[in-house]
Amino acid sequence: MTHQPLKLIVEEPQPGAFVWKLQQTDANGQPMRTVRECESPADSYEAALASGTRALQAALREGETSAA
Repeated sequence: MTHQPLKLIVEEPQPGAFVWKLQQTDANGQPMRTVRECESPADSYEAALASGTRALQAALREGETSAA
């Protein structure tokens, strides 16, 4: 089973506003394009990381379903 190579990043574009993005990467781990991102910023890094992790897990499950 193979998955689309994804990278989860959390950034703070403005003080106290944390956003996550799932980016598709190339074979070297370099980001190629954003495939998903949060709809609204979180108040903390931890909250954004948790939300992004859930989105990453969902994307992996979707990949399993479409590969089957």
